[in-house]
Amino acid sequence: MRPPESVCSESVRPRGRDAEGAISARKRSGPRTADGGFEAAGLLESGRSSLRIAHRRGAARPARDARLISQVTGQKGGRHLGKGCACRLTLAATDPEYLLGRQTPLFSLHQELGARLVDFGGWDMPVQYGSQIGEHHAVRRAAGVFDVSHMCVIDLRGMRVRAFLERLLANDVGRLRAPGRALYSCLLNESGGILDDLIVYYLGEQYFRLVVNAGTRDKDLAWIRTQAQPFGVEVTERTDLAMLAVQGPEARAKAAQLLSPADATTALALEVFQGCELQHWFVARTGYTGEDGFEILMPSADAVPAWRSLNSLGVASCGLGARDTLRLEAGMNLYGNDMDESTQPFESALGWTVALRPAARDFIGRAALAPLAAGGSPRKLIGLILEDRGVLRSHQKVIVPGVGEGEITSGTFSPTLERSIAFARVPAGTGDAVQVDIRGKLLRARVVRPPFVRFGRPLIA
Repeated sequence: MRPPESVCSESVRPRGRDAEGAISARKRSGPRTADGGFEAAGLLESGRSSLRIAHRRGAARPARDARLISQVTGQKGGRHLGKGCACRLTLAATDPEYLLGRQTPLFSLHQELGARLVDFGGWDMPVQYGSQIGEHHAVRRAAGVFDVSHMCVIDLRGMRVRAFLERLLANDVGRLRAPGRALYSCLLNESGGILDDLIVYYLGEQYFRLVVNAGTRDKDLAWIRTQAQPFGVEVTERTDLAMLAVQGPEARAKAAQLLSPADATTALALEVFQGCELQHWFVARTGYTGEDGFEILMPSADAVPAWRSLNSLGVASCGLGARDTLRLEAGMNLYGNDMDESTQPFESALGWTVALRPAARDFIGRAALAPLAAGGSPRKLIGLILEDRGVLRSHQKVIVPGVGEGEITSGTFSPTLERSIAFARVPAGTGDAVQVDIRGKLLRARVVRPPFVRFGRPLIA
């Protein structure tokens, strides 16, 4: 029996100049493997994240010191070979699931589609199904679907749930008045450190929904439950749901075909950062790619039929590798790479998510952040484009002549721009140009303001 299609069609593969760019990317990234991936071009940076990859038939094998063009290393909680494997065996004594990693309801389908699987934040997730660059271009030019069921969905209910969230979050949920409206926010500790970034949905005056990162799930749940107790708020993790992200210029029109005519009309009328409940599905016009699209929560049993239907409509199956290059082009932070508990929003390009008004709102971390808002942060997060030949990667040193040093937090080859791009945390006095230490050589990089790409259009010359 012929296996189901999993990757983008020829219509969205690079042609002409784009094809040359793809060839150039392969030269920089390493030789192609027989299964259509890249041997040395990949998602994991050696020594950073869990290095357990499954080959095309789904059997686990150790990863070599290979790099894909992107890096998904930010979701802390992933497990490494060596020390990590020993940790797995130890934890398996009390939690057998940990030995194999958590799996989404789509795991068997990913294996059937020939996905290359990695450990990400404790979950066995698909990096790519074929060409990572092809999947990237599919989203920029047409539509792709991602399994994001590893994300943690938390429902909050109670008479004082709004007051609770006004205390819990750095952004102001007071802005959420229309049902279905969403807000991006940081979850902070008392010192202003970022515990996580999340999206909160207003579904009713006594009912809100959070979507938080996979690798911070246990930490976030413990923190939220502790903070919720004085407010009498019920905290429920929705482990019964799967989540698909359908992204790209054709994504909404394709995804709407999975709905009844009435529900499709409702979904297509959603504004950006708005969601609605449609039968047993929750459809939101949100995403992490810089393209339009939907993120859809559904009962776990609906996930595989929905994915197959999307594939049949020409929507490409896409892995975390493409998701990472897309989000970096779109100027979106990755928790664990670009910010964590040791950093605060004003040095992470997230100052816009800190709502200091109304002044009476005493959110967690406010006392620590107020002086920084008034006097400025000593560091900032910037965008970089490499002017010389090379590839920008996390942890490379950034030299700011006459000012000091910084570090790249996320870096990759941009398939859209055909150049190397990055985020870097540097001294506040950094100007328009820096140098990056790549294997002992100081290469020139230009400071730019992200996003690099939005809605398929390059924003950086």
